[in-house]
Amino acid sequence: MKEKLQELKDKIAAAMVGGGADKIEKQHEKGKLTARERIHFLLDEGSFEEIGMLVTHRSNDFGMDKQRIPGDGVVTGYGTIDGRLAYVFAQDFTVFGGSLSETHAEKICKVMDLAMDNGAPVIGLNDSGGARIQEGVSSLGGYADIFYRNVMASGVIPQISAIMGPCAGGAVYSPAMTDFTIMVEHTSYMFVTGPNVVKTVTNEEVTAEELGGASAHSTKSGVTHLTADNDIDCLAKVRRLLSYLPQNCEDKPAILPFELKDETRLQLRDVVPENANQPYDMRDVVNGIVDEESFLEIHQNYADNIIVGFARLGGRSIGIVGNQPISLAGVLDVNSSKKGARFVRFCDCFNIPLLVLVDVPGFLPGTDQEWNGIIVNGAKLLYAFSEATVPRVTLITRKAYGGAYDVMNSKHIGADLNFAWPSAEIAVMGAKGASEIIFRREIKAAEDPQAMLAEKEKEYQEMFAHPYRAAGRGFIDEVIDPRDTRRKLIKAFAMLENKAARLPKKKHGNIPL
Repeated sequence: MKEKLQELKDKIAAAMVGGGADKIEKQHEKGKLTARERIHFLLDEGSFEEIGMLVTHRSNDFGMDKQRIPGDGVVTGYGTIDGRLAYVFAQDFTVFGGSLSETHAEKICKVMDLAMDNGAPVIGLNDSGGARIQEGVSSLGGYADIFYRNVMASGVIPQISAIMGPCAGGAVYSPAMTDFTIMVEHTSYMFVTGPNVVKTVTNEEVTAEELGGASAHSTKSGVTHLTADNDIDCLAKVRRLLSYLPQNCEDKPAILPFELKDETRLQLRDVVPENANQPYDMRDVVNGIVDEESFLEIHQNYADNIIVGFARLGGRSIGIVGNQPISLAGVLDVNSSKKGARFVRFCDCFNIPLLVLVDVPGFLPGTDQEWNGIIVNGAKLLYAFSEATVPRVTLITRKAYGGAYDVMNSKHIGADLNFAWPSAEIAVMGAKGASEIIFRREIKAAEDPQAMLAEKEKEYQEMFAHPYRAAGRGFIDEVIDPRDTRRKLIKAFAMLENKAARLPKKKHGNIPL
């Protein structure tokens, strides 16, 4: 790998003019690859075909007429990833700081148009100082042209943004409108206004890394879906992510060869603790169900009371949404609802079946949640599931309480199959709280209120703290032995493979944004 990289560096340096080798060396000193090196490691060997290599800017102001460099700060073209067509643009920080000019934007728009016309993913490798100031409104118009195409391509072809350097000001809105954003730790940052402006306006002292680095956006804002240790790791994650996705909205994800054998997973019997208040890691359930080492978690460090990600089940690509009991007991809150809703909508756009794992005690209470819109944000997740027409299968592992039971892909909002483990509890609320309300008179009148509460709590548990009452109403299709879960789900998704559902005719719905 090192020899291959050095050979590539030498070729690029030889091809560049006017101190290009020095610029490349400075790029490498920062731990960054050049634009062409990035494309080399992203695409299959020898597959890249460049478009617009000789394009130069049109500006004659501020001495720019004497600085015309072929390519104008962005490398664009197409190639293959694992043999599948993909379009790519890579901003080149060694040329005018990767700043966006009118022609720079035109090159990006051209590959985006080709991607749309030919139904293939588009990948942006962002590393730019922003709009080219010397061009004024022409540069701003170029950004708007790109934004418009981002919106038109949304839900039609996968769009992936890799932030591999600076991305500031208006430039951030293009990645924000793509499907997935990946940032490189310590060498990339995104923000609308930089540290100097923040200090001037609010008097806050903050570094670029603290304000908009990969760590900040992967944990606090949720802007970035994945982070990478370095450029090579980032490009590898782009390739892996694409392996779960179809080429476009008319396509389906590839099904890998798979032969059904003994799919029993004994370890699943021991995942859920006997004590209903004891936490466990829902990832253990995921890993016990899906094909070995196939789970790619998205937004891992953001709103970690819910997990989302891609995996393969019997060779099929699926999306997984699951409550996470080890974080806030798996409750739904503002951020987890938004995180789940966005992922569900993406999977529905691109025909990726959904598996929903439920252990949810309800929505997080409190003034902070109410004042920050838990109602409207919880409704986003409800809306996303209700609108989704892809195959949808639910497994309730333990708690499914209150409105959160409805929201988490219940039978009532269109789920195709709903399974439950024997440990499942489906009720309006927990036994203690329910008993205090239902039997408050008996408890208050009792000689020993605590003993009466315990008795009534046990009575309520025997009536509702199991899945069989719901199964008797047809809300649960089958109560299954945990060890048989993988086999049941493989067969369920195979059965649903040709599901055809249509939404009512309309321009579009009005999701509670």
